[in-house]
Amino acid sequence: MRKRWLVIGFATALVAAIAGIAFGPVSLPPGSVAVELLNLLPGVHLHSGLNEREIAIVTELRLPRVVLGLLVGGMLALSGAAYQGVFRNPLADPHLLGVAAGAGLAVTAVIVARGVTGADVTVRLPFSVPLAAFVGAIGAVLLTYLLGAAGGRDRSPATLILAGVAVSAFLAAGQTYLLQRNSESIQEVYSWMLGRLATAGWHDVLLMLPYAVLTAIVVLLHRRELDVLAVGDDEATSLGLHPQRSRLLLIAAASLGAAAAVSVSGLIGFVGIIVPHTVRMLAGASYRAILPLSVLFGAAFLTLTDLAARTVSAPAEIPIGVVTALLGGPFFALILRTTKRVAV
Repeated sequence: MRKRWLVIGFATALVAAIAGIAFGPVSLPPGSVAVELLNLLPGVHLHSGLNEREIAIVTELRLPRVVLGLLVGGMLALSGAAYQGVFRNPLADPHLLGVAAGAGLAVTAVIVARGVTGADVTVRLPFSVPLAAFVGAIGAVLLTYLLGAAGGRDRSPATLILAGVAVSAFLAAGQTYLLQRNSESIQEVYSWMLGRLATAGWHDVLLMLPYAVLTAIVVLLHRRELDVLAVGDDEATSLGLHPQRSRLLLIAAASLGAAAAVSVSGLIGFVGIIVPHTVRMLAGASYRAILPLSVLFGAAFLTLTDLAARTVSAPAEIPIGVVTALLGGPFFALILRTTKRVAV
C-alpha cells in the first residue's frame, strides 16, 4: 500500500507542477509544457510547439516559482508531520516553536531599519529579508528549547509546547511595538507576512535548496524513531532509543526546514496541519509512510494553492497565506473537534 501511495504522491506532485506552469495569465497547453520540461534534460530535443516567448514564460518565469512552491510546501508539510510525531500532538505545526513569531520580528526590524515603503520588500531587499527571517526563526526555536530545558532533564513535550507559546507571545509583542512606532511600514510587513511565492529567477530556490535537502535526509532517516516515540518515552527507552536525543535532533531538523521555507515565502500557515492529517487518513498512522508522503502531497498542495491564488482574481493575485487560511481554518476546527471526541 505504501508503494502505491508513493506512486500516487509522485504523480500528484508532477501533475501539480505541470498545471502550475501551464496555467496563468497566459495559458499554455499542458502537453506542450510537459514536452518542454523534458527538453531541459540533457540529450533530449523534442518539438513542443511553443514559440520563444512561451518557452521563456515556462523556463524563466513559471518554472522557478513552481519549484519554489514544491520545496516550500514539502518542507512545511514534512516539518508539521515531524512535530506532530515528536510532540504526540495532532495540532502541532511548524509555527509551534516560535518560527513565525521569530521570523516576523526579524523581518519587521529589517524593514523598519531600512525604511522600505511603497514597494515589494523582497524586490527592494532580496537578500536581507530572507536572511533576517531565517535567523529570526532559528533564534526563536533555540530560545524556545532553552526555555523548555530550564526545567531540567525531566522536561516533557508539553513543556516545549508551552515554552513555544510564551516565546511566540513575547516576540509578537516586540513586533507589535515596532509596527506601532513605525506605522508607515505596516503595509510592507503585512504583505510579507501574508505569504507569497513571487520569485524572479532561481535565487530563492538555490537559497533554500541545501536546507531542504538536509532536513529531508535527517527527518526521513529517523522516521522509524517517530513510530517508537509514539508509544511513550519509557517504552522507547526499553527498546534501546534515547528519546530526548532523538527528539532534539528531529526538532532541530524540522525547525531548520521550516525556517528555510519561511525565509523565502513569508508566513504560510496550515500546510503543516492539513497535509499530514490528510496523509494519515489515506495511508495509515505509521510515520514511515506519513513523512515521505507529506513531502510529496505538501509540494503538490502548495503548488496548486499558489495556482489558485494567482488565477482566481487574475490579473490581481491573492496572497497565498489567505488561501491556505481559508482552507485550513475549517480543517483545523474539524481536527480539533475530532481530537476532543476521541479524548472523551
